[in-house]
Amino acid sequence: MTHTMLLEIGLEEIPAHVVTPSVQQLAERLKEFLQEQRLDFEKLQTYSTPRRLAVKISGLADQQPDVEEEAKGPAKKIALQADGSWSKAAIGFTRGQKMTPDDIYFKELKGTEYVYVKKFIAGKTAAEILPDLKKVVAAMNFPTMMRWGNNDFKYIRPIRWIVALLDQEVINFKLLNITTGRKTQGHRFLGHQIELSAATDYPQSLESVAVIADAAKRKTMIKNQIAKLAQEHDWKIVVEADLLEEVNNLVEYPTVFAGSFAEKYLQIPDEVLITSMRDHQRFFYVRDQQGKLLPYFVSVRNGNQQFLANVIAGNEKVLTARLEDAAFFYQEDQKTSLSQYVAKLEHVMFHDKIGTMAEKMQRVGYLSQSIAEQVGLNSAEQKDLQRAAAIYKFDLVTGMVGEFSELQGVMGEKYALLQGETPAVATAIREHYLPTEAGGKLPATKVGAVLAIADKLDSITDFFAAGMLPSGSNDPYALRRQAAGIIRICLEFDWPLAVKPLLALVASTAQQQPALYQKIQPAHVAEATEFMMDRMRKQLQLLQYPFDIITAVAAQPRNTFTTITQAAEVLQVHRQETDFKQTIEAASRVLRLTRKAKLPVGVKVQPALFENETEAKLNQAVATAKTTGTLEEDYQQLQKLREPIEAYFDQTMVMSPKQQLQQNRLAQLKQLAKLFQPFGDLTAINVK
Repeated sequence: MTHTMLLEIGLEEIPAHVVTPSVQQLAERLKEFLQEQRLDFEKLQTYSTPRRLAVKISGLADQQPDVEEEAKGPAKKIALQADGSWSKAAIGFTRGQKMTPDDIYFKELKGTEYVYVKKFIAGKTAAEILPDLKKVVAAMNFPTMMRWGNNDFKYIRPIRWIVALLDQEVINFKLLNITTGRKTQGHRFLGHQIELSAATDYPQSLESVAVIADAAKRKTMIKNQIAKLAQEHDWKIVVEADLLEEVNNLVEYPTVFAGSFAEKYLQIPDEVLITSMRDHQRFFYVRDQQGKLLPYFVSVRNGNQQFLANVIAGNEKVLTARLEDAAFFYQEDQKTSLSQYVAKLEHVMFHDKIGTMAEKMQRVGYLSQSIAEQVGLNSAEQKDLQRAAAIYKFDLVTGMVGEFSELQGVMGEKYALLQGETPAVATAIREHYLPTEAGGKLPATKVGAVLAIADKLDSITDFFAAGMLPSGSNDPYALRRQAAGIIRICLEFDWPLAVKPLLALVASTAQQQPALYQKIQPAHVAEATEFMMDRMRKQLQLLQYPFDIITAVAAQPRNTFTTITQAAEVLQVHRQETDFKQTIEAASRVLRLTRKAKLPVGVKVQPALFENETEAKLNQAVATAKTTGTLEEDYQQLQKLREPIEAYFDQTMVMSPKQQLQQNRLAQLKQLAKLFQPFGDLTAINVK
């Protein structure tokens, strides 16, 4: 015999972005609860709207399985007294197990006999267990929590009702002043309160009171209605997945409608119009078949067709007010020159512990020129970069960005072009923010990419020097994302940049321009180095390289990001080869010895001090291996060096008691170890 169980938490309207993760959390907590209680089930179905989180369990077992378990007590010598009677320890043990000494038997464990009893625990019924669902409801966690009334209890929003049913019966428990029952609420305006006769009736019963509780069904309804509207008008309605998800979690009964705005607003850049519609009003924007933006929008009402004309008019009025603001800012912003905007940045703080935005731009200007030389930008690109670095934050003080902060960089590009800047400069202003999210779009131009690297590198070193480091999940200045962005850009353009040289470049610039920088201590550089390398390790994890290879290749922060990534690929490719183990072991032996060696500066290899043939052969092998090509060729050289290394160690005592011989051999091994540098720390690779 199996059952159907329903748990619904009724709430005041939940923020849209919280709905889906919250119902998923409820489902996971309920699943864990049933597993802990040893209640099997066949299917779990979630339901969610802005006013409810619900889970229906089908095929729920009638009761727990019976359990027979063995309990271990004290050793036999403690359980039995000299006269053969039971000791207090034995009697207390059996009493604790709700049994008697007559149930005791002995078993040997590691040479010692112990007291044991067998317990039979009858399984409880589902009806007995499920009132503990109260703990599941109370344990829920949310990004933001609130209290209401005189309660200390916190939740995402006030709880208004709880439905808990096992088939046709109510599962009784109470949370605060809410007692479980079978009454649920329909749509706030189109429905009314109803009683559920059985758990199986849940979604169908709610549909009768204008609530589509199945989020997937609701989303399909929205998509179908949008598709119908697009077909009727020959439109391309841009339906972005994240906006569709948000809109779906704003409604209980969806009705799609279209509105319009005056064509005069099409003179405003598309990005401004789209931001106003999509980000501020949660509207879908509309294009024609050629991709041109049209003066229409599509939205979703939480209700039916009744009085829809009033709803459309209201939405049009709200959007028009926002577009009027945008049009005003767009016209007014163009009355101020770029130089005037840049001058205003002298009074805008980047951070009160670091300095102004103007000072940041100066620092980035110095850094970007140095990076440009390293990555080989030509003179025209360097000229564009210098100009972009001098103005690239100007749009922060425009009226448009003050109103629409999402358009940072975007409006910078638009206004720069309007005021006669080259396309390369304008594009770099927009691209320096990229990527704006994990895995997001990267700069497409070299000038934009260098400016992005310089800007992000400056932010990281600024905050580290000011002692504001990310900790745990706390990263208020998005430094992890910025570090990952530097790495991804370097990999995308295959530029020979590495953590150590980049941070050394910042330190050098700080010495030359002390007025622009806080004092950068060696500790700051060390912390920033580890921080950046940790991001490199995370990048390699995303590429699914094994942990030991990641540890090995990311151990050398002087290697470029490209070298580190290629080294991981080469090692992974060769890992399955039969001689991989011996090759890595030979290299690791060299690295361990040289790591511990204390060798005076300037000691060079003297072939005249060689005592056996293997020393000469290894020296010759190293000499011929010095000219390297790709990482694949480097690894092949490493393979060829394995045999001379093994022969060398078989016949040569490196740590000779004769100091001159010892130093000569260590110098030879150090020379050899340099060949392994592109692969990081090969001792970290697991070859067991």
